[in-house]
Amino acid sequence: MQARLEVCRELYTDVRLLDADTVSSIHEGTRTDPSGPDICFACRNKSAFSRHCAAKLALATKSKACRLESCGTDIAHITARYYEVEGRPYVLELVQRTPGRTTIDPEDSEALMSEASGYGVKLYHDSLTCAFNRRYYEDVVQGFEGPFGVAIMDLDDFKIYNDSCGHQAGDLALEVTAAVIRDCIRQTDTLIRYGGDEFLLILPGCPIEKIRSKLEQIRARVQTTSVPGYPHIHLSLSIGGVLQTAEDTMETAVHCASRLMYQAKEHKNTVIVASSSAVLSAPATLLPKQSRQQILIADDSAMNRMLLAEILGTDFRILEASNGEDCLEQLRHNPGDVALVLLDINMPVLDGFDVLSAMNRDHSIEDIPVIMISSDDSKDIIRRAFERGVSDYINRPFDARTVYRRAFNTIRLYAKQRRLVRMVSAQTRKQEHNTTMLVNVLSQIVEFRNGESGSHVRHIRILTEKIMAQLLRKTDKYSLSSEEQDNITLASALHDIGKIAIDEKILNKPGRLTPEEFAVLKTHTTEGAALLHRLENFDTEPLLQTACDIARWHHERWDGRGYPDGLAGDDIPIGAQLVSLADVYDALTSERCYKKAFPHEKAVQMILGGECGAFNPLLLECLKDIEGSLQAELKKATSPAPLSSKYKRSAPLLHTEAERVRFSMFAESLGQFTRNYTQTTKRGLLTTNKG
Repeated sequence: MQARLEVCRELYTDVRLLDADTVSSIHEGTRTDPSGPDICFACRNKSAFSRHCAAKLALATKSKACRLESCGTDIAHITARYYEVEGRPYVLELVQRTPGRTTIDPEDSEALMSEASGYGVKLYHDSLTCAFNRRYYEDVVQGFEGPFGVAIMDLDDFKIYNDSCGHQAGDLALEVTAAVIRDCIRQTDTLIRYGGDEFLLILPGCPIEKIRSKLEQIRARVQTTSVPGYPHIHLSLSIGGVLQTAEDTMETAVHCASRLMYQAKEHKNTVIVASSSAVLSAPATLLPKQSRQQILIADDSAMNRMLLAEILGTDFRILEASNGEDCLEQLRHNPGDVALVLLDINMPVLDGFDVLSAMNRDHSIEDIPVIMISSDDSKDIIRRAFERGVSDYINRPFDARTVYRRAFNTIRLYAKQRRLVRMVSAQTRKQEHNTTMLVNVLSQIVEFRNGESGSHVRHIRILTEKIMAQLLRKTDKYSLSSEEQDNITLASALHDIGKIAIDEKILNKPGRLTPEEFAVLKTHTTEGAALLHRLENFDTEPLLQTACDIARWHHERWDGRGYPDGLAGDDIPIGAQLVSLADVYDALTSERCYKKAFPHEKAVQMILGGECGAFNPLLLECLKDIEGSLQAELKKATSPAPLSSKYKRSAPLLHTEAERVRFSMFAESLGQFTRNYTQTTKRGLLTTNKG
């Protein structure tokens, strides 16, 4: 190392090797005697330590750090590199001074200065939210000494928004939230994006009541703020705030605020504020015992169990097991009540891997996270543990704060995951139920208004879904999200909704329609679109917008010879194109009052041969691709029972008596609406939308 230092001294203006204690003792501030030998001052010729010390950053990151610094008329390039010498940490600091006479091309000087001034902004600012970033906290804020107000703010259900709506929605939610917070705080306050969906707020010179009122203001403002383009996202913050005392470090204050924030998240959209001393001295009183989650510690060493209980017992209830069999017994006696298992490997009766095998067999490993704690750090053992489903692996000897944080984060992650699964499952069940109900209702409408088979709209739905799936497999020309696909499939059931405005004598005429009658029949496209467009939530509901497009344009043709608007090619929305093809196929293969049903083979031949109008060539290819499985799929679709007097036959679709009553009332109201709508049309009081 000495030889390396001698070489460096020949190349650099100043060289020094600093041990970790010396680096840690460097503080930002003013020195009373700038004339000393310390190169922090000799180099810069100033009376203050450098801000954002490169040596401290190199030590903290165990890597290399660089900075440019003005030294009077000169410029200094400082390089700090982390080294370990005989197992002890050091930082090698190299300073190269560039004389002020060094020339810069005048044409480049402005750009160079602009770029240099922007480095600080880029280094310490989050590009998405424009708040300060975690590096700024570690380099600058972490050294702040109280008193300060310190708050940790977490965006509730952020993962759900990200997973269900996409990362674009998640990013926008973060941007909006940061903008609201900035609008509520003073210029002297500091907003930091502390983590993915967590913000750190530093409030200098605030008493605790002022902190509370400010955080409540932020919470209320965020709650009433919408995310542009995503009206179904409802923002809220869980906030923990503390008053940092002069005796507390910033790290301590942030830790206390974080603990309070996690308590607030138990209720969501909540603010909890206390002094940091209160959090540290009486943590158990802040979180009611009955609401604390349980951690099961499985270890044959009583000493290890005691140490872990000491670390985690203030915020969690502790269960203990001295062997693997006792661990499994505790899990059986506390179903759904254990938030985390801390598991040792070497235990009597059953070891840690035996426990993991049992948890895999009964699938409890899917619901209960396991962190394995062991002194064995071999790669094979660690890999084996993760293969059996552990969430984390901690080696002994361990750091108490690390164990606490990893346990806390694991529990939090699983809680969010469970909430997400419950929400998605509930939404899926609701959507499936509503879809079934909608298809059932519309089948009855079609049956008693149009004289068609009650299975028509169900067939349309199946045909639309299958042709669309084949289209997306075949080409990427039409980029449809999962939501758009679901909307097209569901909205297909509404394609003929406008027929409720058409006289039944025309709808059910057994013979060929006169030109005048056909002109009236064609108005079902514009009538259906107008009906859907007038609905209250049309502007904000993509499903209604898709249904409107399908209702209006499902009789348009690829060559422009359809109605009502004569659209051609891809000017016709792809949803309308899909339903158009499905509608023609089902019309050909179904018996109507004016015709017999064609066989499947004949219907496909007629469509491909152009006898039924022009369709998108890609859709025709898709129809040809799936025609082999089409018949079998349609046969699975059972026709719902007629409504009216035979209502009880549809009871299997409705799970409870309350549901059956509500359905009966809805069906009765719908029938009355249909009759009134038809009568209004007959009187000529309804204006047809020629669009």
